[in-house]
Amino acid sequence: MSSSSITEVRDSDERTPLLGSSSPEAPIVGSLNSVQEIVVLPAEATPTHSSNSKERLVSLDVFRGLTVALMILVDDAGKAFPSINHSPWFGVTLADFVMPFFLFVVGVSVSLVFKKVPSKPAATKKVLLRMVKLFILGVILQGGYFHGRGDLSYGVDIKKIRWMGVLQRISIGYLFSSILEIWLVNNISADSAMKFVRRYWLQALVAVSLSVLYMGLLYGLYVPDWEFKVDTASNSSVVPSRNAVSIPLIMDSLMAAITCLVGLHYGHILVQVKGHKQRIIFWSIFSFPLLIVGLVLVVVGIPLSKPLYTLSYMFTTAGASAIAFTIIYYIVDVICLRKPMIIFQWMGMNALIVYALAACDIFPAALQGLYWRSTENNLVDGSERLLQGMLHSEKWGTLTFVLLEILFWGIVAGFLHMKKLYIKL
Repeated sequence: MSSSSITEVRDSDERTPLLGSSSPEAPIVGSLNSVQEIVVLPAEATPTHSSNSKERLVSLDVFRGLTVALMILVDDAGKAFPSINHSPWFGVTLADFVMPFFLFVVGVSVSLVFKKVPSKPAATKKVLLRMVKLFILGVILQGGYFHGRGDLSYGVDIKKIRWMGVLQRISIGYLFSSILEIWLVNNISADSAMKFVRRYWLQALVAVSLSVLYMGLLYGLYVPDWEFKVDTASNSSVVPSRNAVSIPLIMDSLMAAITCLVGLHYGHILVQVKGHKQRIIFWSIFSFPLLIVGLVLVVVGIPLSKPLYTLSYMFTTAGASAIAFTIIYYIVDVICLRKPMIIFQWMGMNALIVYALAACDIFPAALQGLYWRSTENNLVDGSERLLQGMLHSEKWGTLTFVLLEILFWGIVAGFLHMKKLYIKL
């Protein structure tokens, strides 16, 4: 598919873009979806496959699919390679980029979905409904109802139920960015840099205000001393807590929502700027400063911490997300090198089913429930042990098993795509 295949049908009253295309072949991403066609997890802005719908923004599918694949990799191979598993407190590993990648792509998607909003109340109602459904699904998938691979026990420990998992935070970020996009965009054309700023400045003000609120609570509000235990495969430590950032249900969700706003801003550039070169230039202008600011904050004493979703972590991972998306956009939608990415594209087009069955271990756990005499004699564990024996290494055998697992789900997603089956929420 050529780069001109992503097109936009303009109405007579369509607003003028910020920059005209420097090339007649540059794609124009426009009405990629309607409010009624929102697909949640973790992006909602790709169209359905009706005969009159426009082409999908392939880079968005690929980025989403890569993120799901990355989650499977770090979750299932992290036991063999602790260096890629989540950092228990301070620091960042490969696994700690999964959540920001999800949130960033949600923000990009929201900007495309709500490029035009015929009815703000109706759009808000649909957003609230999808937010609730996504949050409930997250609690079901990650709250302890499914115990996951290697644990065939039954029941839910209400005390340990996980109320704020990946999907739950995505639902909050989705709600937050969608409401801002519906209600806080000034109805003016964005045919210049200044007008672009005037059109979206209220959203930027909210993001800055939330960051200031976060820092004020972090350093200005005292919470009575308490401590909790961090258990990892390699160590165990007791972490003292003396500030408001230790109230995770509120604070990390607040900062996660800002990552969605960063993605929202990149989506605005995608919508308003019509040339490949200009988009990449603008994205780069914002991406690297985000990354640099995050690293500077680390130097001045604000550590990287995913559990706390610190300001430095937000800036660093948002910048990394933006850089990754820009690279994928260039590869997939500019030079159209798509065949090597087809597995991830398929996974991104059916991210919800792959996430639920693979990343949340529903399918592997179901296979483990079918065993011969002993629970260890099941297809999943047997296949992993076979690869470990063939490679004479537990670590590399596990990694190979996980890579084959990702390939398997890519093929499943491809089969669903060929049958035009797309699981939506």
